[in-house]
Amino acid sequence: MARKKSVPSNVIARNRKARHDYAIEDTFEAGIALEGWEVKSLRDGRLQLRDSYATIRAGEIWLLGAHITPLNTVSTHVTAKPLRDRKLLLKRGEISRLTGAVERRGYTVIALDMHWTRGRAKVLLATARGKKQHDKRASDKNRDWERERARLLRAH
Repeated sequence: MARKKSVPSNVIARNRKARHDYAIEDTFEAGIALEGWEVKSLRDGRLQLRDSYATIRAGEIWLLGAHITPLNTVSTHVTAKPLRDRKLLLKRGEISRLTGAVERRGYTVIALDMHWTRGRAKVLLATARGKKQHDKRASDKNRDWERERARLLRAH
């Protein structure tokens, strides 16, 4: 039921290693509950998604491992926690689909990117399976061949 969305032009950060390490099955766009200093840092592009993933706790989805570096201008009375768990906002049906994929079929939910949609921060989540080393080599080889083929077609 998840629709294929075009890659937004207003991407804050992208998890580039995710497509190399995982075979992506399905994608979901989720809202994220943030504090004020986090929004300011995101507008400045201070986000790292490399090891971030989502987990399910008590029927809610939480984003773990996303590192938002606080700005130097964060208020003195706010204690910034760069690696805190952040709640993701999804519809009940999407949460149940993700729960089924994780618990019954053994998928992992990873964050592919974070972007702005109409002024709100959104996370692009994906259900994925980890790739084996030979799968990674095969996808690298295929990508190199596609690049070489495009180069050859342009030359003629």
